[in-house]
Amino acid sequence: MPDQQLSPDWPESVHPPGSDSFEQTATVWLFDHVPADYRLHGVLRRHPVALSRLARQHVASSLEGARQGYRTARVELRDYLPQHAVDQVMHAYQAEGKRMAALLRSIEAVDEALRAAAGGPG
Repeated sequence: MPDQQLSPDWPESVHPPGSDSFEQTATVWLFDHVPADYRLHGVLRRHPVALSRLARQHVASSLEGARQGYRTARVELRDYLPQHAVDQVMHAYQAEGKRMAALLRSIEAVDEALRAAAGGPG
């Protein structure tokens, strides 16, 4: 296998595309980032591209939820929490938003590699 430059967003626990264990490590890693019940669907184990698509959608939706929460939390919580607690909630949304954005970039990198390995268009 030729040397390849992996994206800086590439997850450490996923072996590089082209290695014998790429799909296996990608599948394990992707399952770690979606709801546990996704493991009940054999098609997602058999077809990692399907799993990566669902993972992309799941994390993108979670990221949008964090963004929406950030936009609305201060107004919605101001009558129920002291100001310092509202500030802490805002920091939590901000930290989770950054974490999910980074995770989404990693999932997108793995998804692109899985699609290339599957031999689809592009």
